[in-house]
Amino acid sequence: MNKIQIFPQEIEDGISDAVQTQACVAYCSEVSYKPDNGIIDNTVVRKIIAENKNQLDLYYLESVLVSVGWNKNDDVFLNDETHAARHTPEDKQFNYMHDENDIIGHITGSYVVDKEGNVIANEVETPDNFDIVTQAVIYNSWMNEDNRERMAQIIAEIEEGDKWFVSMECLFAGFDYAVIDETGKSVILERNEASAFLTKHLRCYGGEGKYEGLQVGRALRNISFSGKGLVSKPANPDSVILSPKTETKAFFANATEKTINSTLGDPEMAEDTKQVIADLKEQLKDAAKAIKDQKDDIDAVQAQKLADAESALVTSTELVDTHVKTIEEAVTQAEESAATIADLEAQLLVAKEDAKKAEKFKKDKEKEDKDAKRTASLIEAGLDAEKAAVTCASLDALEDEAFESVVIVIAEKSAAAASSDSDESTSAEDSELNLSDLDGVETTEATLVDGSDATDASEKVRADVADWFSKNVSQTAK
Repeated sequence: MNKIQIFPQEIEDGISDAVQTQACVAYCSEVSYKPDNGIIDNTVVRKIIAENKNQLDLYYLESVLVSVGWNKNDDVFLNDETHAARHTPEDKQFNYMHDENDIIGHITGSYVVDKEGNVIANEVETPDNFDIVTQAVIYNSWMNEDNRERMAQIIAEIEEGDKWFVSMECLFAGFDYAVIDETGKSVILERNEASAFLTKHLRCYGGEGKYEGLQVGRALRNISFSGKGLVSKPANPDSVILSPKTETKAFFANATEKTINSTLGDPEMAEDTKQVIADLKEQLKDAAKAIKDQKDDIDAVQAQKLADAESALVTSTELVDTHVKTIEEAVTQAEESAATIADLEAQLLVAKEDAKKAEKFKKDKEKEDKDAKRTASLIEAGLDAEKAAVTCASLDALEDEAFESVVIVIAEKSAAAASSDSDESTSAEDSELNLSDLDGVETTEATLVDGSDATDASEKVRADVADWFSKNVSQTAK
C-alpha cells in the first residue's frame, strides 16, 4: 500500500511521524450468526465450494470482522471503502494475541451481511449498512506436545465461551475527516493542504476528537484487512466468537428451499441440486461480466480524472512559475532601490559636511571682515594697532550700532585729551581705553536693547558710553 501523504500543516503541528507510521488499526467487532434464512451471493458460494471442510486437523471459526460506521476510537469505516475491501481478509493470518510470530491459523473466506444477518447477494452495488463476516480455521494438529496441549486448551475454552474473542487488523493508505455537527448531521471533509490543520484534533493523534463544537473522526481510505488475532481482552466486550461449525449451510435464491451442504461433490446428488449449481454458474458469469463492465467504466472515469488532474497540474505549475518570476523581479528591483537609497544617503552626508564647512568658512570670513573693519575704526579713533586689536576682541559681543557709539566716544575723548593742557598729569595712555575696565559695556548693550524710543537710542547709547569712559578711562591717575 502507498504511504499516507503528509501536508505542511501536519509537519508544523509535529504529528507527521504519527500520521505516517500509525497506518494500522486494530478493531474488535461484534459478531453474530448467519441466519438460516439468509441469501448468499455467488462469491460466497464459490468460497464455500472451494473451502476444504471437515478436516481433522482444522478447527473452524466464523465472526464479524468489521461493521461500517463510526467506532469507539473515532475511526470511521465508510461504506464504499469498506465494501471495496471486503475480500482483502481472505488468506490472511490468524494469530495469537496479535503476535505475527505466533500464527495459529488463517482466514479462509469473507462475505457481506446486513444488520439482520442476511447475506447480501449483490456484489456490484454498495449496501447502505452492513458487516463483513470472515471464516477462519485454527490449526489443531501439532507435532510438538506443548503446542498440542496449548491448542486443545484454547479450543476447549472457545467452546465454553466468554473468554476468547476475535480482533481484526487493517492497513490504510489515506484518510479524510468525518465531521458531525450539533444537530447530528454528518459530512466527509476531504483531507488536503487547506484542511490538514484538523489532523491534530483527531483522538488517534493526541487530540480530543473535537473542533469548535464539532465531532471529528478519521474516515479511512484505501483499506486492506491484514488479518485477525485471537485475544482475551478486547476493547469491545461484545466481540465474541461464533459457535464452531463442522458443516456450513447456505441458502440461495430460487433454490426452492433446498439445502446445499458440504457434500456438493457427491456424484449421486439430486438432479434439482445439480440444476441449482448450473444456475449459480450462469449467475456467476453474469456477475463477472457486470463486474468487468463496471471496472471498465471506473477505469475510464479514473483515466479522465487523471488527465484532468495532469492538465490542472500543468496549469498550476505555470502559474506558480509566473508568480515566482514576478517575485524574483520585485526582489531584484527592491535590492537595486536599496542600493540607490544607500548611495544617495552617502551623498547626502557628504553634502551636509560640505554645507557645514561652507557655513563655517562664511562665518569665519564675515567675522574676519568685521574685525578688520572694527579694528580700522578704532585706529582711526586714536588707538594704536595693538590696542585697537585687543579692544576689538573685547567688544566683539557688541552690535554694530553700539560699537560705533563706542568708537565715537573714544575718538571724542582722544581728541579732547590731546588738546587739553589743563591737567599735566594726564598722559597719552590715560586717554586710551583701559581694556580691563570694559565690563561695563554690557550695561551699555543692555541699555541699548531696553530703550523704548527708537529715535533716541543712538544718543542714549552715546551718553552711556561717554559716562562710562569718563569714569573709567579719563580720570587722572592719583
